Amino acid sequence: MGELLITLLPLGLGIIMSPLAIMALVAVLVSQNARRNGIAFLLGWITAIVLIMLLCFWIFSSLTPGDRGPAATWVSVLRLIVGVFLVLSAVYMWLRGRHQIREMAAAVSPTDVVEAAPQLPGWLRAVDKFNPGRSYLLGIGIFVLNPVDLSCAVIATLDIHLAQLDFGPTLVTSLIFGLVAASPILIPVIIVLVKGKGADGFLQGARTWIAGNTNILNGILLAIIGFMQLSKAIQDLLA
Repeated sequence: MGELLITLLPLGLGIIMSPLAIMALVAVLVSQNARRNGIAFLLGWITAIVLIMLLCFWIFSSLTPGDRGPAATWVSVLRLIVGVFLVLSAVYMWLRGRHQIREMAAAVSPTDVVEAAPQLPGWLRAVDKFNPGRSYLLGIGIFVLNPVDLSCAVIATLDIHLAQLDFGPTLVTSLIFGLVAASPILIPVIIVLVKGKGADGFLQGARTWIAGNTNILNGILLAIIGFMQLSKAIQDLLA
């Protein structure tokens, strides 16, 4: 189980470093009813993780023979598709991050700096008017509709399924991965619950750092994960 958890670590980090999720959460946590909306967003995020993993376990169990044996062709194809997607996503994030850094470096006036600085998507500016119900749905949607987060969760579930562990170790491993995947939302929510308005400075600082740095960092991480999946897929297909 220890080796499996090490294998799952990069996939968990791929979810942790999702910039849109953190920026959306920060928008929720500095809005009206921040505590209730933050808890609702967290519950939505956890719901999405649980539902995706349960659905994948069901699908993979249906596709995998009872004796399991060598990896089936569909496993290699799935890894190949996800690997290619993650590598392409990594290239996009790297290029986008470099472009933002060049724009900010070329800024010569306050107006230029404001225009060059990464901003929240326009639809997130309405978060200030959200209630807990909408915040809950936002937490689900941000995870499910983010193909990178979704891909990492699918591959993590596939690796857990293929490890052929008993029910107990499978449940524990899934819970640990789920906790890691929930941590980027869980930790800021706990900070807000403890500090209240005193957490605003931390949240704004986190948003600024994430907006300026995570595209490149996440691009590197996704490239590593993508090449790992491509390597496994090619090895299985050539075996």
